[in-house]
Amino acid sequence: MSGAATRTAEWAEEKAYNLAASQGFYVQDILVEGRVHASADVLLALLNTERGDPIFAFDPQEAKDLIERISWVKEAHVERRLPQTIYIGLIEREPVALWQNKQKVRLVDIDGVTITDTDIAPFEGLPIIVGETAPIIYPVLRPLLLAEPEISERLEAVIRVGDRRWDLRLKNGVTIKLPEENEAMALRNLARMQSEDNIFGKDLTEIDMRVQGRITVRTSPGAVQEYKASFTGGRSNI
Repeated sequence: MSGAATRTAEWAEEKAYNLAASQGFYVQDILVEGRVHASADVLLALLNTERGDPIFAFDPQEAKDLIERISWVKEAHVERRLPQTIYIGLIEREPVALWQNKQKVRLVDIDGVTITDTDIAPFEGLPIIVGETAPIIYPVLRPLLLAEPEISERLEAVIRVGDRRWDLRLKNGVTIKLPEENEAMALRNLARMQSEDNIFGKDLTEIDMRVQGRITVRTSPGAVQEYKASFTGGRSNI
């Protein structure tokens, strides 16, 4: 299509939009549902439409594509609701951890996607995950931790070690060294020991569970003691 023909088509399209607007098909309301953290100002700027604009000149697909570039937005649904409303439904990303890597802290979601590295103070209560690949692998460990509230409620940081296994750091400073495999069983045994023996309340700095069937603890003065516990159940005491 030649330049002149293109301009003629655009003129005709604009004329049709304006005619429809004169008959009541114009933007009067913008309805947004599901917005919690995404910036309202950024959202409205991306829509690039104002009250009184012809509603048929608004492109829902283009708006959807732009809105889904907002870091907080996982999915957007955009539609015209004739005669005068633009509807936007958002599914925002749910922050689950603070990822610490290369001297920066970023907020990440359950899929390991970085949400933001600014204005993260309201999320300081989330666990810290450390390591290059931590955001990718943490979603596998997270449900195992949540299944054991005796541990997850005391958790401060989760550290990926050598891209093979995890260390857990509790809020009281105790480090728990998990095995490379069977983390779920290790966590179940650890939660049982806390419930029965209050192991986290003892004067410990480290609980080493890397060797299956054996738990070694390090006390604050530096002494090392073996905690005789089976990974298949049964009760033991320090």
